[in-house]
Amino acid sequence: MTTGAIAVRGVSKKFRLERNRPSSLKEAVLRTGKKKDVDDFWVLRDIDLDIEPGAFFGLIGHNGSGKSTLLRLMANIHRPTTGEITATGRLSALLELGSGFHPDLTGRENVYLNGAMLGLTRKQMTSSMDRIIEFSGIGEFIDEPVKIYSSGMYVRLGFAVAVNVDPEILLVDEVIAVGDEEFQRRCMNHMNQLREKGTTIVLVSHNATLMSELCDRVGWLDHGRLLALGEASEVVHKYLAHINSGGDNTLTTRD
Repeated sequence: MTTGAIAVRGVSKKFRLERNRPSSLKEAVLRTGKKKDVDDFWVLRDIDLDIEPGAFFGLIGHNGSGKSTLLRLMANIHRPTTGEITATGRLSALLELGSGFHPDLTGRENVYLNGAMLGLTRKQMTSSMDRIIEFSGIGEFIDEPVKIYSSGMYVRLGFAVAVNVDPEILLVDEVIAVGDEEFQRRCMNHMNQLREKGTTIVLVSHNATLMSELCDRVGWLDHGRLLALGEASEVVHKYLAHINSGGDNTLTTRD
């Protein structure tokens, strides 16, 4: 498969939910040996899609639709219950606030840690350090423990690392919405620059306007199922029409 491509084949994801979990150690001991009350919850069902190299692909849907779970599966954080996801190329991801950061390490130390997790050498990360610090705008706080950072500082540093390690695939959850408007604009501009270089980008967002403006193609997820997949403006239009009409989630359009 060509570098930068992502293929999702028959992917479903199930989590097990334990009901009436013990609220204390004593209660847990008293329940020892008793059968647990658990339910299987399917977050994703039978997802098939292809993301071409260099594409800017969006995942849209309501809270709990499964879009963030699918992004984590692409990042190999979770594994599918059934099906397979294949992604080729150096992958960088910004999935949640503070993901990949150790709270007791400084910002600089976390940059090196993140680089090591991506398979980059210390020398490579050192050559990118000035760009990362400048883009994040956190200045002297780069040498302070990240546990004292604000949510905005977390996001700025996390995004700065994610986009400055020459990724071939970039996965971004809607965590960038935590930043201020000026930083969000810089993020979008930088993602467009990466796109021009041929980076494959997958973006999760509730922002329909953003999806229409940035993405080539969009997948609409609802209750774990892919309801529509195709050209961005068309899918976003169907998604908004569905919301505005209080639809019953029966649309199954694909291109």
